[in-house]
Amino acid sequence: MTYNETLEWLFNQLPMYQRDGKAAYKDNLDNTLTLDNYFHHPHTKFKSIHIAGTNGKGSVSHMLASVLQQAGYKVGLYTSPHLKDFRERIKINGEMISKKHVVDFVKQHQPFFERIQPSFFEMTVALAFDYFAKKNIDIAVVEVGMGGRLDSTNIIQPILSVITNIGLDHTQFLGDTLEKIAKEKAGIIKEKTPVIIGETQVETQKTFIETAQQKNAEILFADQKYFIDYAMQSVDFKPVFNIKDEKGDIVFRDLKIDLGGDYQQKNLLTVLTAVKILKKIEFLILDNHLYNGLSNVVKNTGLLGRWQVLNNKPLTIADTGHNIEGLSYSIEQLKQTPHKHLHIIFGVVNDKNVDKILKILPKNAVYYFTRSSIPRALDEKVLAEKAAFAGLTGKTYPGVQIALANAKKYAEDNDLIFIGGSTFVVAEAV
Repeated sequence: MTYNETLEWLFNQLPMYQRDGKAAYKDNLDNTLTLDNYFHHPHTKFKSIHIAGTNGKGSVSHMLASVLQQAGYKVGLYTSPHLKDFRERIKINGEMISKKHVVDFVKQHQPFFERIQPSFFEMTVALAFDYFAKKNIDIAVVEVGMGGRLDSTNIIQPILSVITNIGLDHTQFLGDTLEKIAKEKAGIIKEKTPVIIGETQVETQKTFIETAQQKNAEILFADQKYFIDYAMQSVDFKPVFNIKDEKGDIVFRDLKIDLGGDYQQKNLLTVLTAVKILKKIEFLILDNHLYNGLSNVVKNTGLLGRWQVLNNKPLTIADTGHNIEGLSYSIEQLKQTPHKHLHIIFGVVNDKNVDKILKILPKNAVYYFTRSSIPRALDEKVLAEKAAFAGLTGKTYPGVQIALANAKKYAEDNDLIFIGGSTFVVAEAV
């Protein structure tokens, strides 16, 4: 098989949550454990950090990987979903897995896959862990796909677990309250393994503390360990911070990150707490590693779609925030970004709580309702009808690039174009 034929087989023959939604979801780890046994438990051959959460887990994963790379470690990074290329999911020191390795892996093990019928995600996790083991990495930063307890990544025994925050997303799988979702994500907390919680939330704090106590695991809340003392923008429009510790002392001055978006402040505190624990465990991470790692995340890891500036005239920004919490941060920042008129290219998948999302969107914008080219995408005409009830006005476009072309056509140089609503909409724009 060629690489494209291999991807075709991966995407179309096997269930894939990003494409098929609930039909691809499995409420057990049977296939994952079968695959792990078949590949001789590759995850036991390297250290790992496990990262879950409703929002921010991708950014935190990439930040940590970048810092560890700067410290000289050979770092595997497993994330999902990808934006442009399937191979974005599996990287070592920022370099994507080769096309040949993907083809050879599928070709060699295809008869076994066809016999047990794993999901797309189950098989991709197996590919990542097998690849990391073969390449003798020092440590893997592993992002949970969804939830935690029943996620295919949850067979690892990490040296550190991280849960960024809890929001109402994937409620049809994880539960319809923050407490229920927290219990699912708390499933990554392991025996005698430190766990960091990115944000202290009244509804979830008790669940995490109780689970950590049951597992004899040290628990730290990042926003109780570090605080943003001062924030500004550098001359190249990157955020710069002074960070205080719990004693009120400034411990990091002029700490610059190359990821835009005000929401990265919370992710930064989570990363700083994680680095503190890693240094305590066994990792040699100096301040220059931290500073260089955080200021070169995109360069070191290839991260895309986080408040990503695509153009300056008109200012065009894409962001992958796709639930109420994530979009709320983006909308707040749009208000703070100077512009004359606001143009929003917007599309969602059909299993989101669209009505609630539409209610928080700015009414003073011109909308370009569209859809990504996946079966789960909500029809743009249906989206526009729902949006009208929320007081939003705009036209419909059958594809993201068509919507973007029209936004560019009508926008003036000092306007602002925002692209979001769905990771898949952003993927087709960047």
